[in-house]
Amino acid sequence: MYTTSTAFLEALQEAGVSYIFANLGSDHPAIIESLAAAKKENTKLPTVITCPHEFVALSAAHGYAQATGKPQAVMVHVECGTQNLGGAIHNAAKSRVPVLIFAGASPYTQENELTGSRNEFIHWIQDVFDQRGIVRGYTKYDNEIRTGANVKQLVHRALQIAKSDPMGPVYLMGPREAMEAKAEPVTINKELWEPISPSAIPPQQVTELTNDLIAAKNPLIVTSYLGRNPEAVSQLVRLSERLAIPVIESIPHQMNFPADHPMHCGSYWNTENQNELLAESDFVLVVDSDVPWIPMKNKPSEKATVYYIDVDPLKEQMPLWYIPSKRFFKADSNVALQQINQSLENSSDVDEDIVAKRWKKFSDIHNGQWEEKRRIEQVESDVITPEFLTACIREVIDEDTIVLNEGITNYGVISNHIEVNTPGSYYGSGAGSLGWNGGAAIGMKLAKPDKTIVSLTGDGSYLFSIPSTVHWMAKRYNTPFLTVIYNNRGWKAPKQSTLGVHPHGIANETDQFFVNFDPPANLAKIAEAAGDVYPITVKERSELKDALKKAMQLVKEGRTTVVDVYIPHVYSSEDEKVKMEVETI
Repeated sequence: MYTTSTAFLEALQEAGVSYIFANLGSDHPAIIESLAAAKKENTKLPTVITCPHEFVALSAAHGYAQATGKPQAVMVHVECGTQNLGGAIHNAAKSRVPVLIFAGASPYTQENELTGSRNEFIHWIQDVFDQRGIVRGYTKYDNEIRTGANVKQLVHRALQIAKSDPMGPVYLMGPREAMEAKAEPVTINKELWEPISPSAIPPQQVTELTNDLIAAKNPLIVTSYLGRNPEAVSQLVRLSERLAIPVIESIPHQMNFPADHPMHCGSYWNTENQNELLAESDFVLVVDSDVPWIPMKNKPSEKATVYYIDVDPLKEQMPLWYIPSKRFFKADSNVALQQINQSLENSSDVDEDIVAKRWKKFSDIHNGQWEEKRRIEQVESDVITPEFLTACIREVIDEDTIVLNEGITNYGVISNHIEVNTPGSYYGSGAGSLGWNGGAAIGMKLAKPDKTIVSLTGDGSYLFSIPSTVHWMAKRYNTPFLTVIYNNRGWKAPKQSTLGVHPHGIANETDQFFVNFDPPANLAKIAEAAGDVYPITVKERSELKDALKKAMQLVKEGRTTVVDVYIPHVYSSEDEKVKMEVETI
């Protein structure tokens, strides 16, 4: 029988969804029947990926969408499964990645009035007043499927909204009776459901921006996720080169600008010090960045002219946010940069001597930063510093590698020292709920099977990723990847946060922060038990390079590998000692 569920699955296929990351429950019998019928009849539908945990399911869809721009589907069980998505839906929302989430709902009949009526005790327990409200603060759209007559329209509308900037997750739910109901096939022209076209800067204001940019003595560009569109990277390079404008990345979660480019002047995370280039700039162009700087620590001069270009320049989902700017443009970065570059080509006001002097100045700064990083990486120490570890990883990756960064307190170290140059070769979650790295690696490997996926994570974010589920899935679906754990045996971020507010407080005096993981778990062995992962634990600096070379070889041969690397302990004075040595260089 052709049902609402059949039409729903057909709509996903028609819309270009490749995978359904599924955690099925008692509300999905009609879905399961339709999937089984399609397999028996050899009907093409999205491939089902069984996910023992919902957080990993959504993280995998997140990673796939980051790598391709194409939304996938996640299927969960009523309100419990919806809640088990947890922080993954925060990540998808804040990172602006498109994904369609479908949840069943408890039956609304209980005496067999309709097919699918309540027949298990859990159907009463899981019935809630506002299931959609659980995720409403994180979705662009939510709705309930009530009939098969328009279910395809709902799916295409939901995906149209998910793919339109600012992109994000959408949520549909369907009770058993509605999903079991007989339906009539409906034909949809998917070309009529495309996302909205990219927006541009108003033409007259392009001229204003360009004139201010040309007049600036010390212009600067700050970005965080411009690289989500690889074409925008080449436009940013073009603009930077034309006027010799340095580029800084703030908490980058894409490859936004080539690290080896002379105008690349580093990145920052929760920096404690004022960035000199930002302070000296008289013109700052912010392109695709939620947090271009942290005002209480690091910001431009009050005399600087700021322009803001973003698909979401007002950050309407952030209750407290403001970066006073001369102009805010809700525009696609690739389109906007093309407009600016075209305007510059038509201008005869550029002072080439000033451009040449700027190029020399910032090339020298770039080269100086490069040399300093090399010195820091090789600082004499018996311990494995995060800088040294990242440098060793950099040596074993190649142009066919995609690097994931969820290093948290080592996020800035990784983003500065991994030094990637190819669009689409580097990603962070773009948000704040830890554990994205594992599922995202699976999603990216499904999306880019010819790439080597390398996930760099702290031990805390590794545990948050639910490695038992991640590595079981990686084995079942043949998505091998390398995980390198920056293991400081604890949560260093809460310690740093406490010291940031109470530098001379009792926690500092007593060295009690309640964040250590002693005795440490054997993290690599957890992965081995779950998914036949090859486990490597490294505690000695002399063993690191050989271990990483072996790990990369194993992954390229198809064996998922975890390298658990012991860096200075969260409570150790060794990290402070090394930090002091670095600062004296």
